[in-house]
Amino acid sequence: MQGLGNDFVVLEGPREIEKSEVVRWCDRRLGIGADGALVVSRLDGDRVRMEYWNADGSAAEMCGNGLRCVARYAADRGWVGGPSFIVETAVGPRPVEVAGSSVRAMLGEAGPSGEPFDLAGFEIRPITIGNPHAVILVDDPFATPVDAVGPLVEGDPAFPDRTNVEFAAVDGRNSITLRVWERGVGETLACGSGAAAAAVIAHRAGLTGTAPTVHLLGGDLRVEITESGVWIEGPAEYVFRGAWAGR
Repeated sequence: MQGLGNDFVVLEGPREIEKSEVVRWCDRRLGIGADGALVVSRLDGDRVRMEYWNADGSAAEMCGNGLRCVARYAADRGWVGGPSFIVETAVGPRPVEVAGSSVRAMLGEAGPSGEPFDLAGFEIRPITIGNPHAVILVDDPFATPVDAVGPLVEGDPAFPDRTNVEFAAVDGRNSITLRVWERGVGETLACGSGAAAAAVIAHRAGLTGTAPTVHLLGGDLRVEITESGVWIEGPAEYVFRGAWAGR
């Protein structure tokens, strides 16, 4: 499945996953190819559980676009009684709303995870929204050396569990252009929690309102900042179904 080009191998659970399996599945030349792997399991009531691994096999706390894909998967299979239900994650329950291929998901509250600091000539603004992020406000993400700065920030000692890195340009009160370097993956076409993190940082700096559209390489994601947390909304779509026969 994919959300704005952020793609995942999705498996029904419960099942145990080995790091080596995730690496093989996510290899774009020798495997299926994906930014990460998701296991979705049916629970009692209107609840499902998601587990997520980055392409390098490392487990992650949360994934915004993965959450939206899991929500559509569960709804389409009739695992829940209606379009609104709960997805259990490693960082707690997350409400979701499914309307066809469009999925709205609550990522939780965004909070600082450290003081801003300078690195490689950029101001790094740490923030957490279920998983760690470092937002960098830039004039033009496409004139920024994402491939060089991204891994440098990802592995900085300020982030003991590594971090996702967002390069954000504020285009107006309701518009942000974003490139994302994801930990354990590299640059991706989109990142749901990264879009939310960038929107929160821009809003707290007084640069945007509470409902900006974030323009990513894979398309547009709508973000809504509320008192109870941050919502994201966009497409969650199937790419193909199959059986893995690799060893």
